[in-house]
Amino acid sequence: MFVSIVLLWFCFCFILFQLKARRPKNFPPGPPILPVLGNFLYLASEKPLKDLEKLRQTYGNVYSLFLGTRPAVVINGLKAMKEAMLVKATDYAGRPQDMLIGDVFQRKGIIFVDYGPVWREHRRFAVMTLRNFGLGKKSMEERIHQEIQFTVKTLEKSIGKIMSPQVMFHNAASNIICKVLFGTRYEYEDETIKKVVRWFTEMTKIANGPWAMLYDSVPYVSYLPLPFKKAFKNMELYLDFSNGLVNEHKRTRTPGEPRDFVDCYLDELDKQREDSSFSEEQLRRITFDLYIAGTDTTSNTLLTGFLYLMNHPQVQDQCQQEIDQVLDGRDRVSFEDKHNMPYMQAVIHEVQRVANTVPLSVFHCSTKDTELMGYDIPKPVWCSGRSS
Repeated sequence: MFVSIVLLWFCFCFILFQLKARRPKNFPPGPPILPVLGNFLYLASEKPLKDLEKLRQTYGNVYSLFLGTRPAVVINGLKAMKEAMLVKATDYAGRPQDMLIGDVFQRKGIIFVDYGPVWREHRRFAVMTLRNFGLGKKSMEERIHQEIQFTVKTLEKSIGKIMSPQVMFHNAASNIICKVLFGTRYEYEDETIKKVVRWFTEMTKIANGPWAMLYDSVPYVSYLPLPFKKAFKNMELYLDFSNGLVNEHKRTRTPGEPRDFVDCYLDELDKQREDSSFSEEQLRRITFDLYIAGTDTTSNTLLTGFLYLMNHPQVQDQCQQEIDQVLDGRDRVSFEDKHNMPYMQAVIHEVQRVANTVPLSVFHCSTKDTELMGYDIPKPVWCSGRSS
């Protein structure tokens, strides 16, 4: 009996040893790897960002973690970031295709699609179209000013009451990007925008939380009825929502006279051949990408800036004084005025630095066997940059 137990124990240990991932030769160093889980426990703690900083202090600016058996490299510091994202940008231009976020997006769109012809075509089209619709121009400034009027009214109605500035800022950012994408804005109390904001907020929390890490780390856990299933459900709801808007555009559009991003895409779709990567499915996915890119970071930055200014009234006063001085009686600020507001710009940059609203970049993936800061990085290895 004793011998059987010992043999069983040795077999169990042998299996665990075989399941344990191993760092390749000259791979970035990192903490010990657990069988099956890898370094999941480091990422599922209550304060994962502080744990990542401790790992940087221990192993250097380039270190490795294992999500289950999948190797990932965490990049810190300007020198390493510059080498990976600028000098060797193509080497690290891929996107991981076996993550929760990739499965939710079904590897379509722009942000989470892998590097290749489809990505290049749609990125080129999106950048060109957004520029044509005012990105960085006066027309975009006008859209922002129009939305600010509704934000100010919301604040005025809330005097003496409890309110959520997070919802207000998310609504404002959502409406600005909705005007560009769909030519539509919604009242803040409209149930449609409430639903859309809720879908995106829930998906963002899941994608940045421990359930996503568990999904990415442990094989076959994706089949279990766990909270990450909500992300798939919300994506289906958004696709139904955007499908209705696309169908409405198809009924009301005048070809060659685009009103917004969707019209431009439909015009492009009319020109494409049968083997084209452009499709209505891609259109729905791209509007999701552009929506989340245009709302989440913007609203979070506005919220943190709002909170910091409330807690530092002396800074708020100095900002107000500089704005009043530059505007000199005008009731509207423009992009051109920012060059005359060094203190205001410094405050914005400091808020972004201290608040660190985007501590980790979207995961990249090596597209070929390459190097980084003297380490060997094989294909395909996940990579993420830390901004702090």
